[in-house]
Amino acid sequence: MSPLNELRAADVSKAIVTFDALLRAQKDVINRLNVYPVPDGDTGTNMSLTMQSVAAGLASLAEGASLGEVGKTIAHASLLGARGNSGVILSQMLRGFTECFSGVDQIGLDEFRTGLSIANERARQAVSRPVEGTILSVAQAAAEATASSTSLAEAVRAARDGAVVALAHTPEQLPVLKQAGVVDSGGTGLVLWFDALCHVVAGDALPITPALPEVHLATTSAPLEPTDISALRYEVMFILEGNDDAMGVFRSTWESLGDSIVIVGGDGLYNCHIHTDHVGPSIEAALEVGRPRDIRVTDLLEQAGEEGWVLGAALPTSPAPATAVVAVAAGTGLVTLFTSLGVRQVVVGGQTMNPSTAELAAAVTATGSANVIILPNNKNIRAVAEQVNAVVAPDVRVIATNSVQEGLSAMVGYVADLGLEQNLLAMTAAAEAVTAGELTQAVRDTTSDVGAVLVGDWIGLGAGGIVSVSASIAEAAQQLVAALRTDEHELMTIVEGDGASPEVTAVLREAADGLDVQVLAGGQPLYPYLIGLE
Repeated sequence: MSPLNELRAADVSKAIVTFDALLRAQKDVINRLNVYPVPDGDTGTNMSLTMQSVAAGLASLAEGASLGEVGKTIAHASLLGARGNSGVILSQMLRGFTECFSGVDQIGLDEFRTGLSIANERARQAVSRPVEGTILSVAQAAAEATASSTSLAEAVRAARDGAVVALAHTPEQLPVLKQAGVVDSGGTGLVLWFDALCHVVAGDALPITPALPEVHLATTSAPLEPTDISALRYEVMFILEGNDDAMGVFRSTWESLGDSIVIVGGDGLYNCHIHTDHVGPSIEAALEVGRPRDIRVTDLLEQAGEEGWVLGAALPTSPAPATAVVAVAAGTGLVTLFTSLGVRQVVVGGQTMNPSTAELAAAVTATGSANVIILPNNKNIRAVAEQVNAVVAPDVRVIATNSVQEGLSAMVGYVADLGLEQNLLAMTAAAEAVTAGELTQAVRDTTSDVGAVLVGDWIGLGAGGIVSVSASIAEAAQQLVAALRTDEHELMTIVEGDGASPEVTAVLREAADGLDVQVLAGGQPLYPYLIGLE
């Protein structure tokens, strides 16, 4: 084919679709390059899911859509569909690139160079503490490499070559990469964008997806040296409908609460990302300037398994069972508990961090089983779980567990080698035998059947709502057990989360006088105690 002298709307859409396909094909390769001790999710998966949202948005456009319409769709879909730190940064790059679409019917050499330059600037502006040796370095090198180009084809190839050279240099910029013997994962994903552009503009062949064993990583028994990459516990993400004039104050507040901060968007709509040990204040800061929605909180410690792979740990090799289980939970201890009981895949999520249909579908597929049971463990996740069967090949059923306690009890009835229907019956019966309660702290004033609730009060929750209120966590815990237990109960399970203490656990044990008590380490955020009575 003859090289293109300009990119029109259909060409840009083709490049996006090609990039999406490349990321889908190589996401596992990119994931295995993620070496940080506290990884920001799976880089390849996050970038791929972000681009899938963009590709889906473009697919919904009418045939013959203008370049301006394509640009607006890319900007909007990438903002709303961005996943993880790498996805948010990629989103901002795409949004910056589409700024060169304004008022033109095609993108020539000058517009292309301008678009790459703006993309680089927007990405760096979005990150509070830019780190070299990451996707940011690769984006900057690509933009700068086009300076002397005399045609569009020459420019896209120069951008790709500049990105490849910068990617190879990332281990010299980040010691953690050099020690592991890999290049930056986000930068690797970005190079595929320039491969897609070279294919569309110049007809260059697409890269071949390497086999996973060909991704060579240095293995060592020594721990990775610490870096200045975030070591904070939680990743908080949400879409913020906010006051543009107040975003500077919002960013300043977040900078006092954590790092790895990325805030992208404009015109009243922002995608926000932070690593923090202060989940509540991070969300409350958003409430001061607007309305956060689609809130996702991820316990990053649960994702440190990627580091284990880099250090030579074996990947799971157990054969897929006849019936597999996917469970939703948040907290390192809960993930361990569900896994030990036979859950094949745990999706991180729960209250305030509801996973998407795509996330649950990916987990179902990853089980490798033809029959899969999902334990949503939250009433707000059940509707999403019910959609999964329509989008995956395995036969998927959902047990309507409204709490982690019900999910744990359901697993007592699970037998991997039994059929789907037999497991459904046994697990549902086990889940229904539990009376569940939760202890958390009020974030706003309200009223309840047991009295007024003020911000900061400790509240005990049962199936019907608030059953205890007190300024004292110990008193609220005691009241919670008293409200839930009956003469029929024989066993009480206490699941300790963040904020649990030996003193309050002792109070719960005392309130369970006459019952057998087991205490489990859940590590769940926001809820110091989960109570199960059977």
